[in-house]
Amino acid sequence: MVWHKRLEFWAKLALALVASALLWRPGRRRRAGQSLPSPRRVLLVRIDNRVGEALLTTPLIRALKATPRSPEVHVLAHAKVARVLAGHPEADRVIAFNRRLLWLGALAPGIRALRRERYDVVVDCANWSSPSVTSAIISRLVGPHALVIGPKQWPVHLLHSLSIPARSDTSGEMLQRLHLLSPFVRDEQPARMSFRRPLISEKFHLWLEAGAGSPRAVVNPGGRLGWRRIPPEAFAAGARALLASGRTPIITWGPGEEELARSVVAAAPGAQLAPPTNIDELAALMRDAGLTLCNNTGPMHLSVAVGAPTLGLFLRMDMERWGHPYPPHRMVDLTPVADSGGDLEARVFEEVRSFAEELQVRSSVS
Repeated sequence: MVWHKRLEFWAKLALALVASALLWRPGRRRRAGQSLPSPRRVLLVRIDNRVGEALLTTPLIRALKATPRSPEVHVLAHAKVARVLAGHPEADRVIAFNRRLLWLGALAPGIRALRRERYDVVVDCANWSSPSVTSAIISRLVGPHALVIGPKQWPVHLLHSLSIPARSDTSGEMLQRLHLLSPFVRDEQPARMSFRRPLISEKFHLWLEAGAGSPRAVVNPGGRLGWRRIPPEAFAAGARALLASGRTPIITWGPGEEELARSVVAAAPGAQLAPPTNIDELAALMRDAGLTLCNNTGPMHLSVAVGAPTLGLFLRMDMERWGHPYPPHRMVDLTPVADSGGDLEARVFEEVRSFAEELQVRSSVS
């Protein structure tokens, strides 16, 4: 860790300690296992600006709504990703967090508006791997009289009313995050992400219909962090495997990724470059194509959320934590191949060929 990151880390820990002292009130803490009333209004707090993290919050919405006394569920999200959750069929309200004058604490406009909501429960949807100080402080500020639940991680647990230890039997992020609701959600249920019905323009709808006559697949070679992206040559090999299986690869791209997508198209004759897409258009394309090949990025989580069979390629990231290893999806860790100098293109070609064949067999059986 470089010196300025280390300094930032310790400054955040100090801030958490100071905030916990200033915001302490007697009688707030709850003991693990203590009987708790069913909440009427719940606020889920996840305020980082990543699409995948927003989607990973959706299993909590569904789990709360499935309880016998279904509460009103609000979600507080970063302003840049609130659009990802807006219109979710089971979220009663999605709130884009107003960070203006946040240094004012309880007097900040965004905080004051949320305090007036008088939530029964506020869930700090952070993780156990590193303390999220900002999320913990905001959770406490917006719920002055609420039961604030969050991961048991020093020192942010001092801001919670009830801190939940991490599960020891899994590292899966969805399962761990759903575990935050364990005081209220007792039944074992699969942790599954979800997304609204995509809202697309008539022009994009016509484009989708124009290609509906032949099997297709989405190939998304981009990603936010370059160091964990599979090289475009390997995605081109995957696109060629899709062509060999009778599917037309549609190469999708996000901001700043068009040239990357074009390089994959050029190396896989027969592949098509997708038009520019927003999140709803990308979701609709993935759902209609019925097969997605991608890196471990936001589009991978989106593809899984809309139910498209997804082949996720991992590089130097914890696949057990961030992947979705259940049918009809397949997650593949390519780190050993890349680090040993193996033939990455051949491995991707074979994985894609096998995955497409498996889907075809499953489709014929059903």
